[in-house]
Amino acid sequence: MEIVLKIKKQNFEKVKNVILKDDTVSKASITFKESKSLGLKDDSYYCYISGLDEVCKKAMELTKGLTENINKKEEEEVISKIKKEEEEAMAGFGGIFG
Repeated sequence: MEIVLKIKKQNFEKVKNVILKDDTVSKASITFKESKSLGLKDDSYYCYISGLDEVCKKAMELTKGLTENINKKEEEEVISKIKKEEEEAMAGFGGIFG
C-alpha cells in the first residue's frame, strides 16, 4: 500500500517525530518532501509511505488531526514525482559505481 500525508509547515516536526518514533511505522519506506522541491506551489510538506496496509493505516491514525486529506489526483502526482526523483538518484549512483 502507498499513502501520501500532506502536512502543514507548523505540524511537520510533530508528524515526523510521531512517525519515526513508532516501532511499526518507522520500519516502512518513508520519504518526507517539501512541496516546493516537488514543483508544487503550496507551502507544505508531504510524507510518502510505502508498506503493509496495517502500517499505512497506523500512520494515518497516529497523524490524525495533524495532516490534511488530499484527493487521488494530488496523491498520484506526489507519488509519481517522488518515484521519479528516486529513479534519477539511482541512475546517478549506477553511473558512479557502474
